Amino acid sequence: MNTNIALVLVLAPFLGFLINVFFGKSLGKSLSGIIGTLSVLVSFIATGYFFSGISAQPEGIRISLFDWIQISNFNVDFGFQLDQLSILWLLFVTGIGSLIHLYSISYMHDDENMHKFFAYLNLFIFFMITLVIGSNLLVLFIGWEGVGLCSYLLIGFWHKNQEYNDAAKKAFIMNRIGDLGLLVGIFILGNLFSTLDYATLKTAIAGATNLDMYWLSVAAFALFIGACGKSAQIPLYTWLPDAMAGPTPVSALIHAATMVTAGIFMITRLNFLFDLTPDVQSIIAIVGAVTALLAATIGLVQNDIKKVLAYSTVSQLGLMFLALGLGAYEVAVFHVITHAFFKACLFLGSGSVIHALHGEQDMRNMGGLKKAMPITFATMLIASLAISGVPLFSGFFSKDEILLVAFHQNIPLWVVASIASIMTAFYMFRLMFLTFFQEFRGTAEQKHHLHESPSLITIPLIVLAILATIGGMISLPGNSWLNHYLIPILPKLATAEHHLGTTEFILMAIAVVGGLVGIGIAYAKYIKQNNVPTEDAAMTGFSKVLYNKYYVDEFYDAIFVKPINFLSRFFRDTVETGLSALVFGFGKVTNEISYQGKKIQNGSIGLYLFVFVLGLCAIVSYLFLAQQ
Repeated sequence: MNTNIALVLVLAPFLGFLINVFFGKSLGKSLSGIIGTLSVLVSFIATGYFFSGISAQPEGIRISLFDWIQISNFNVDFGFQLDQLSILWLLFVTGIGSLIHLYSISYMHDDENMHKFFAYLNLFIFFMITLVIGSNLLVLFIGWEGVGLCSYLLIGFWHKNQEYNDAAKKAFIMNRIGDLGLLVGIFILGNLFSTLDYATLKTAIAGATNLDMYWLSVAAFALFIGACGKSAQIPLYTWLPDAMAGPTPVSALIHAATMVTAGIFMITRLNFLFDLTPDVQSIIAIVGAVTALLAATIGLVQNDIKKVLAYSTVSQLGLMFLALGLGAYEVAVFHVITHAFFKACLFLGSGSVIHALHGEQDMRNMGGLKKAMPITFATMLIASLAISGVPLFSGFFSKDEILLVAFHQNIPLWVVASIASIMTAFYMFRLMFLTFFQEFRGTAEQKHHLHESPSLITIPLIVLAILATIGGMISLPGNSWLNHYLIPILPKLATAEHHLGTTEFILMAIAVVGGLVGIGIAYAKYIKQNNVPTEDAAMTGFSKVLYNKYYVDEFYDAIFVKPINFLSRFFRDTVETGLSALVFGFGKVTNEISYQGKKIQNGSIGLYLFVFVLGLCAIVSYLFLAQQ
């Protein structure tokens, strides 16, 4: 029974992919979207079945489909592991995925390749489910590479635009860099323990009497590099903002709620490994904090509504990695969940705005949309309050947990994370004020056609706004359902205290005041002063540096891209040309020899007899001389 339902969970989106690939165009746009949405909804219902029964099976459900690799004492099977962590991930992957598919039916309705879009979305969900429920690192790697492929296909979906193609290639290549690190980590663990199975790895590490800590640390660091690529951490973060080239539902699904959380999932899954490598954990915490701050500073001055949300995503992922590095895996998971709610709502809300303005994404050309789009405004306001950490929205609980852990373990990192959080509140309400308040700054034609989005767009927004409001209730101080739920995955939570004292209340107050200060500054600048950001060419000083993202892309281009392109041209134009001349030279010599040789093949019997006599004389002479 469990095996059949698990197969339905995995294969339903793949079936939707196949139907849309082979029959989508003939089915029509609406039916294509409905089939794609229903296929993910089936996976969500199957996930609900396992979630309802997990309390009766706290050890989880292990399903082995077949033996995959058997080499000496190294065995890998193709199996699924449905436990508290994987089911929790599946709930928001398939749940939010269903809402985004529903949203896409309306958002992509005018696209001639709508069936292809839903096929790619379904394929992505299939690979994401595979990544999450795999029972070992090799099955995870299949899903890991699969979501990378789908990301490439969806970012470059509008492939007639070369910039979008470039963004897709950038995402694909930078993820491959991280994936190399993941592979190295997998190989090292396979060599050390002759297994890649999570449960067997945990048992082997716990029971080992003489662990090779050097190689264990190398493996953990290599796995972290893989997580940096997929979850957009320094130095492999620059692909995610450019990935906004894809349709907005892609941004919401892949780059807010699912794929970019794969790194957090992998590290949490292997918590028993990372707990033994404190040096690597310290690196994770530092990288996370620096990423959170760096991305937040860039987000302060971006004018593309989706770019602001993209850098916000990078920053929030940095906070999650900070929690992972401090060993607070449950806190990172908590923020993953709340972030999925409010950031998916924000991305879909931005898509609603872009839809109403016929593709306009520059906030300088917006304003005054509050009355024309009340549902979009209200839902985005709720999500903005949540990400800003305003009580009692979901982000208030999860972000404060991260800050509390950071304060108790590493005050400098707490300071960095707190500054990033204040900046988050500022740039999110900068976005809200520029988009929805004051007078409309777009064209007269845009103003004439301003309207609220259709119900298929607003219903997912409302559901996500509700979740962004109440989502924090899953982990209340002193009564954390989430912590209790994750005890089988994180046994230390069984004895961990989860309450608030005077210090915690003071820190919470500081965080709330900091967020309100950020909102207040944004209000003073963009409402009171009615400030509108200057044109790109007019930017000067540090604002220009921030707007140009610290010129990191230009640095990468100068250090890596241009030298590689130069070498490629050198080998193409010089080395390959020389080798070609050499190869063709051998061919010409051979042709010339054969040409001269064929002259004696002229059919003259007299010539043949003459050569025969010469040859015979040569043989006789050789034999005579040999006898002397």
